[in-house]
Amino acid sequence: MSQTMCQQANPVIIEPQECSYEAFPASTRAAAGMHVLPADLSGRSCRIHTGVAYAEKSGMQLHLHIIEPRLREGEDAAFPLVIYIQGSAWFAQNTGAELAQLARFARRGFVVAVVEYRPSPVAPFPAQVKDAKTALRFMRTHAATYHADPNQIIVWGDSSGGHTATMVGVTLDVPGLDDESPADDPMPGTMGHAVAVRAIIDYYGPSDISKMNEEPSIMDHRGPATPEGMLIGGRPVLAHPELVGPTIPMSYLSPDKPIPPFLIIHGDKDRLVPFGQSVMLFEALTAANKQVEFYKLAGADHGGPAFWTEDVLDIVERFVRIR
Repeated sequence: MSQTMCQQANPVIIEPQECSYEAFPASTRAAAGMHVLPADLSGRSCRIHTGVAYAEKSGMQLHLHIIEPRLREGEDAAFPLVIYIQGSAWFAQNTGAELAQLARFARRGFVVAVVEYRPSPVAPFPAQVKDAKTALRFMRTHAATYHADPNQIIVWGDSSGGHTATMVGVTLDVPGLDDESPADDPMPGTMGHAVAVRAIIDYYGPSDISKMNEEPSIMDHRGPATPEGMLIGGRPVLAHPELVGPTIPMSYLSPDKPIPPFLIIHGDKDRLVPFGQSVMLFEALTAANKQVEFYKLAGADHGGPAFWTEDVLDIVERFVRIR
């Protein structure tokens, strides 16, 4: 019997055993013509948990997409938690629209939960704000499951999601804009609020829907079927100041009321949400002596790649890391 046949008949068996990465031996096997690259172990990958149900409201089951940084060998970490609210003109959201960009941010060491909320035709304002707060509480309760730090929470949104994020930030102590009682929160927040939030990031969100048509835009913002009209229940915006008023975040500001710090980023060629909407919010926050940073992206339209460059994400990360 040939030596080769003997080897096939009596293969060497190595029993599996627990072993750390550092102690595990590198293979000495080789093949003619193979290429060798050194592994870069400095980066961080992520996993995405899609369609995680967090509540049922108005007959709808609401979900989260949760991006979780993978732990390195031997690492035991709890990452800051970003609650991200996707822009959708307050209609049904494509909650996967920015998953690729948000995964890039999560690799910097953040858990990101993208919120699905009830669209305005199903439930007008303030349903979106209430749902975002419910999602936030769900993530605080289940923070350990996703290696999130429940005491480091950032609420971030773009466009209509930026409006919702802003409203969350200025109404943390408003019972009428909350579906849960603070007494039911298993982890009471800091700053005297039912929910602890360290920072708000507003990407080009509306701030006063009654003034959207006071600047150039490629769409009408006043009619009952417009996004703004549907937000207040399918009514003409300018005819219902009593419904518009509660949607304006500046209405909730006062110098003696603590709110999280704000980061506002908006393009000056935004064709859907006029740049002046962010100017109004910034000026109101400044007048109320709140912590706020405001960046104009010169030449940027309504969203797009300009908001996801490494330079802009560096600004976002720096802002939230120092809180």
